[in-house]
Amino acid sequence: MMGKRQNLIFRARGNASGQIRYSVPEEMKQGSLIGNVAHDLGLDAQRLRSGRARIVTRQSIQYTELKTDKGILVVNERIDREKLCGDVTPCSFSFEVILENPMELHRITVEITDINDNSPTFRNADIKFEISESVAVGSRFLLDTAEDADVGDNGLQKYILSPNEIFDLKQHSSPDGRKYAEMILLKPLDRETEPRLSLKLIAVDGGNPLRSGTVNVHVTVLDANDNPPIFNKPFYRATVSENAVKGTLITTVNASDADVGSNGLVTYRFAKMTPEIADIFKLDEVSGSITLKGQIDYEKEKKYELTIEAVDQGGLTDSNKVLIEVTDINDNAPVINVMSFSSPVPENSPLGTTVAIINVIDADSDQNGQITCAIDQVLPFKIKSTITNYYALLTDSYLDREVISEYNITVRASDFGLPSLSNMTILRLKISDVNDNNPLFKETSYVAQIMENNSPGTSIFSVMAHDRDWNQNARVSYFLEETRINGNPSSAYVSINSETGVIYAVRSFDYEQIKQLEFVVRAQDGGSPPLSSNVTV
Repeated sequence: MMGKRQNLIFRARGNASGQIRYSVPEEMKQGSLIGNVAHDLGLDAQRLRSGRARIVTRQSIQYTELKTDKGILVVNERIDREKLCGDVTPCSFSFEVILENPMELHRITVEITDINDNSPTFRNADIKFEISESVAVGSRFLLDTAEDADVGDNGLQKYILSPNEIFDLKQHSSPDGRKYAEMILLKPLDRETEPRLSLKLIAVDGGNPLRSGTVNVHVTVLDANDNPPIFNKPFYRATVSENAVKGTLITTVNASDADVGSNGLVTYRFAKMTPEIADIFKLDEVSGSITLKGQIDYEKEKKYELTIEAVDQGGLTDSNKVLIEVTDINDNAPVINVMSFSSPVPENSPLGTTVAIINVIDADSDQNGQITCAIDQVLPFKIKSTITNYYALLTDSYLDREVISEYNITVRASDFGLPSLSNMTILRLKISDVNDNNPLFKETSYVAQIMENNSPGTSIFSVMAHDRDWNQNARVSYFLEETRINGNPSSAYVSINSETGVIYAVRSFDYEQIKQLEFVVRAQDGGSPPLSSNVTV
């Protein structure tokens, strides 16, 4: 089944960029088609092959594969939405496709939709209550919550309590949307008549077909204690910085009990606490203070929801929620990744030529994770933002290899945190030569003398021209231009070494017949096309 897609393509001078979004269900088989990338980007498969198209991803698992021969994107690894995103929705991951010659950068986002492949489950097989027979009608008893890894309609929807005449079920939703339930006492308990009750609590999701999980509820009826503890707030909220040290006081919960003596003595405990969270927070059972026990990291977990129970000596309880929000500090510097870099570049490159594509990411959030990218020095280049977290290094003025043949470009990425954190990378860019300089003679004209009756082949003198270009473009050769002397071609009187510029007499000269020779020498470089200049001798 091909994924649904929506795409946005845009092109800018010097490079091309685009974005495509596909939507596919989780658990698709390996090789399943996600989308026709070539068609959706307006490209053909030949362009993908010639541009050496490749996927760049920050995921440790390569969930997708680009079939460049067909221009399609397929599933490469099993995608488990719950493993990939947990309870975050919508769930998606993004990666980039880079092509070369010319450079193009495209972002592809794949949204993973949920299927109902998980049943609601309870952590324990049994829930046990010890309740005094004197507890008031209307008293509430918090039940263990079920966990369902699915989301939306496939997630946990409701609880059902087995039919009975003693307890009713009331369902609630916490601030983050989680559903939990309480048993409400409908009529007074009588230990002498019924000392124990056994019920079943069923958690049901909304998938098609429905999935459910069950836990046994055991109630033991006690004597005497007839007032439960009551928290002084309906809900507790606290914040803690991610760099807080162990032992930091986060908040204190408090519950009071109208009873006296041992029945009014309240202690506190965590309810439904996972081992991971138990390693992070500590609850003082007497004072109700919650302190930091382990280390927290905003980039890993932004908030924690704890359930606290207040218990008196008769077994009566009240429960409350504590939402602890972690605040971010600027503890991550931007990370620079050079995704593509072209060196050397010709000195006649037009303005706006893309030299490099750079990816910069910062694990922090808000302004601590906002990035600016710039060049440290004043150079003929500029940084331009393309798509999120990507920057292009472009030429900003004309280059001249004869003036500067190599640049060390320092690219610095800085965040907006206080204090700001930054990182840098140095790109060593070489400028390649083009044939843009003529050979130049040292003199505007040359004058030389030779005694008559010379021997043929005598060296008269030499000319020399210099070319500021490089390599073949600077290799100078010398030639006689076709001029005439006394009606004869100049080559009948002199010759020139094409490599050294040395001029030789072809014949013996007679002063009484010819007193002066004037001819033109051409210096020509090895460029394509060649450039030249002339001088009179």
